[in-house]
Amino acid sequence: MSSRTVITFGTFDVLHVGHIRVLKRAAEYGDRLVVGVSADELNMAKKGRAPVFDQDERVEIVSSLKVVDEVFVEESLEKKRDYILEHGASVLVMGDDWAGKFDWVSDVCEVVYLPRTPSVSTTGLIEHIAKIAP
Repeated sequence: MSSRTVITFGTFDVLHVGHIRVLKRAAEYGDRLVVGVSADELNMAKKGRAPVFDQDERVEIVSSLKVVDEVFVEESLEKKRDYILEHGASVLVMGDDWAGKFDWVSDVCEVVYLPRTPSVSTTGLIEHIAKIAP
């Protein structure tokens, strides 16, 4: 029986329980989990701000998680299909805030959108920390 590779993508800045939960749930869809961590430039384009931790630090953090088998830097949202094919992924898992936005790759892999963890977001955490910082 061949192994089933799952791929997911994200910024993974200011790692929190929501990130951990989505990665654990993603890993349940296969035998191997590959994670694309957004490049700093991609994060600026997507979110209009630099991440708190740079891409090398975020890659190191995500790589250290036991559910993650491989990490690479995602340079472009338009290259999703290329990344899926390059890593031999059978399943693409994304948060449901992206629901429907990656159905265009469903011809090369299964696409699953998982519910986000309620009440936790990186942006919310950063804003909260900024308010309480002296």
